[in-house]
This record gives sequence, C-alpha cells and structure tokens, in this order.
Amino acid sequence: MDVFVIPVGPDRYELYCEAAVEAPPVTPGSTGIIGRIRYQFAVMLHQAEERRRSGPSPEPHSDTRLGRLQDWIMGWVAERIAEQRLLWNLRREKAVVAFHPQDLTFEQTHTLIRRTLQRDWERHRLWLAVDSVLLLGSIALILVPGPNIVGYYFAFRVMGHWLSIRGAAQGLRDVTWTGQPCEPLTKLREAASLKGEARDRHVHEIAAQLRLQHLSTFFERVAVRHAS
Repeated sequence: MDVFVIPVGPDRYELYCEAAVEAPPVTPGSTGIIGRIRYQFAVMLHQAEERRRSGPSPEPHSDTRLGRLQDWIMGWVAERIAEQRLLWNLRREKAVVAFHPQDLTFEQTHTLIRRTLQRDWERHRLWLAVDSVLLLGSIALILVPGPNIVGYYFAFRVMGHWLSIRGAAQGLRDVTWTGQPCEPLTKLREAASLKGEARDRHVHEIAAQLRLQHLSTFFERVAVRHAS
C-alpha cells in the first residue's frame, strides 16, 4: 500500500491514498441487525464512490425535501470517503510505503504519521460513541425496506468510525513503514501559497504526475479547511 504525505501549508500535512472500492454484495452476508447494517454500509459506500468518480451533479436529483436531503447525505458520504479511505485500508496492511516531500527525513515523516494516526484514533473513538447513540434513535429506519437514507447515514457514520479506529490502531501497532522521497510532493508545497486558477493548475499537474485521480479535490478541501 502507498501512502502520500501531502503538504497543505508551510508546516501542515495530511495523509492520503487512493484505492479501488469493492462492489457491494448482492445480498446481506449474514442475518440480524448488524448484518443488515454492514450490508447497507457497503451499498451506500459503493453508491457514494460512484458519485465521487463521476463528479457532483450540477442539479439536485429531486426537488422534494427528502430528495434534497438524500442528495446532501450522499454528497457528504462521498467527501468522507477520501478522508477515511486510508484508515479503512490500513486495517489489512502489514507494510506501507510513505511517499513524502524531499525536505522531510523519514524519521520526521514517521513521527508525523504516528502523530496523525493517534489523533485520528482519539477523534474517531469519541465520535463513535456519539453516533452510536444517534444510530439507536434511527434503527427503525434501517430495518424498514426501501431507500431509508437517513438511517443509512447514521449507520455509515458508526461503521466508518469503527473501521477508522481499527485502521489507525493497525497503523500504530502492526504496520512496518518505509519512506520514499518524492519530488512532486516537494513541489506541491508551493501550491498552498497560490490562489485560484494558479493553484488549481499546479495541483492538477502534480496529481497527473503521481497518477492520483482525486488528489486535486482532496487538496482543495483540506487547504481551505486549514486556512479557515
């Protein structure tokens, strides 16, 4: 597995990876509430990933209040995929290559990675507790047949936090990390100081060099978040 240490400011970094999403199972693999939640999580994840790949629709899919809510939820899920995909994939990994800017040593990079994973572990543990309570309040929506997107939303949050906790723990305890200096990532640091079209062009060029399809979208989101 390859992980990219993305500079989003003079001394700020985010971890990033891209990986294919498996198609959801045709039917639930097990019975019961947990099996149903896991199945709906896989279905919702697949739908959101398809939305992210094709890009957001310029017009809402529905002009009803429920339809707009569904559009918003699916858009939110699509954004969370890029942020949590790395942690979800770490659950199964034993060895990871960390591509990092050339002006960072591997020791600095490894310290940064561990600090980031520890922060993520603590954050997702907190939100798992909060969203588990909210899920209990919407459990009836999940069990009713049909596209109950509100119930699936809370199920996604709980399942996503659980997988993220496991991935962060795996990365901290069991993964062997190796470093690989990467010139394009060094150049990417310059993009944080640019604005508008100049930044977009710079990031797109580097994303093409690294063959990372969604890097530009990810960079824009985290750069704006750190700037606010």
